[in-house]
Amino acid sequence: MAIEKVIKFPKITTSSNQFQGSSLLKFYSALFLGTFILSIWHYGIPSHLPSPVNLELNNLSPTIAKTTWRWSDIKPSQHLIWHSCYDTFQCARLSLPLDWLNTTNPSKISLAIIKLPATNLTDYRGPVFTNPGGPGGSGIYSLRKNGHNLQKIIGQNHDVISFDPRGVGASTPVINCWASKQNSQVWKLGDVGLVDSHPGVLYDAYARASALSHNCQENMHREAEARGEESLLRFMSTTSVARDMLEIMEKSGTEKMRYWGFSYGTFLGGVFAAMYPDRVERMVSDGNVDYIEWSTNTHTSFLHDSDKVMEAFYHYCHASGPTNCAFYSPTPTQISTRLKNLLAVLKTHPIIVPQSDPALLPEIITYTSLKRLISASLYRPILLFPSLANVLLSLETGDGIPFLNFISTFGLREPFTCECDACNNGFLSPEEEEEDVEGTDDAMAAVMCSDGGIMNETVSEFKVYADTLMEGASMTGATNVEVRMSCVGWNVVPKWRYTGTLISHLLLSHPSITSSPTPHPPSNPHTQSNHPRTLPHHHPPNPLHRQPSR
Repeated sequence: MAIEKVIKFPKITTSSNQFQGSSLLKFYSALFLGTFILSIWHYGIPSHLPSPVNLELNNLSPTIAKTTWRWSDIKPSQHLIWHSCYDTFQCARLSLPLDWLNTTNPSKISLAIIKLPATNLTDYRGPVFTNPGGPGGSGIYSLRKNGHNLQKIIGQNHDVISFDPRGVGASTPVINCWASKQNSQVWKLGDVGLVDSHPGVLYDAYARASALSHNCQENMHREAEARGEESLLRFMSTTSVARDMLEIMEKSGTEKMRYWGFSYGTFLGGVFAAMYPDRVERMVSDGNVDYIEWSTNTHTSFLHDSDKVMEAFYHYCHASGPTNCAFYSPTPTQISTRLKNLLAVLKTHPIIVPQSDPALLPEIITYTSLKRLISASLYRPILLFPSLANVLLSLETGDGIPFLNFISTFGLREPFTCECDACNNGFLSPEEEEEDVEGTDDAMAAVMCSDGGIMNETVSEFKVYADTLMEGASMTGATNVEVRMSCVGWNVVPKWRYTGTLISHLLLSHPSITSSPTPHPPSNPHTQSNHPRTLPHHHPPNPLHRQPSR
């Protein structure tokens, strides 16, 4: 059973195999601040470690003298050779085997790795590794955005290291389900809407999901065949990523893993700990995946508290009063009723937003549009709830402009472009890097479906799952049906998939810490529940920190 208790920090000690008290306190303070950081933005080390000047990772090459720095300027190496990049960061490209079960296979991947160096070198404590979640989230993007904040929490005497996992972002080759970016964008224009928007939509969505899976597998197979390799899709399981992470750690000269994983990153940390329990020193799991549901592709409990978070919107909107909340009503229940009525109206009377510019197209705001916006707002409630209230009021009056401004301002919709700068004769090169992106969307299914196993449900069987999810989460269930639906038609069997027990945290040399906000929002639509009932099976000896979020 998970132990819920007040975290007690060890006394300050000069022992070479202990954190110093202040360093440990800073590290565990992350538990209390992590939820807030994730809401605003989707986001100690043993003293026996050598000084950074003696490690290979600190043998910096000269700053790349180019106006526009690119990852392709770095030659992949079997060693960590760091280059100055992005002003205060250091970057490296590590060449690793595509297939860890057959390292004689000449096929390689190149991982893009980023480090925020420690600024206090007189008390240097080594690196802390992070993963932002997803799957498909870019560690490069996340660390550039949040690295300095993380380092303030962990301690300035720590390096903070992250990376783009295989198939993601600036790592190569990258997962591309389409032969061109334009094909991908055009496909998205054919979106049929949420499965509860109109009768029969589920069947259309199921067919589209199957078609997308088939297209992704065929396109990746063609790219791999052109390189004379096996498809990257066979090597995208979290098991392979955990092995990559072990290699990064070893190449950095680090013996034991210090790790802070967010959302899906908690599953990556759990797999790493299960595979290499003797290589873990400290681990923070922040916004936890249900290991069993993820590894069996069931995904039913991850929205457990989403309706409670929506109730918080009703409660705080009412408590703020009509001056501070545009969607105010005399009671929270009346606010809820207003929203349900608005959604019902949009089902039959979508809002048309005409364009005065002849170069632009008119917009249609539908039931699906608003439901997806609500789900996105639950992802970052502290930041987005005030603006959501303004949007809801405007939609009640038939004004869709604030809605369009909202999704544009907060980047909730990918802009459609016809440029083809990254194309090679109309096709994307598998070696073409994706820079400055939050992640690689196509990688989500590649990882999730590899981890969860083949899903052979018929459309009728899938409908039972969809109905169950929507009954348990009335406001967000339909949106998140699409998560598991991405594995419909997926038939790639990963070459390496960890199938052992995921309770090897029992064997860790130090306890790991689980952080769970109460109630928790669906802080990532691809993660599972933080609800305590999902944790005892996986973290029996470890303290569970619940953070009251209301």
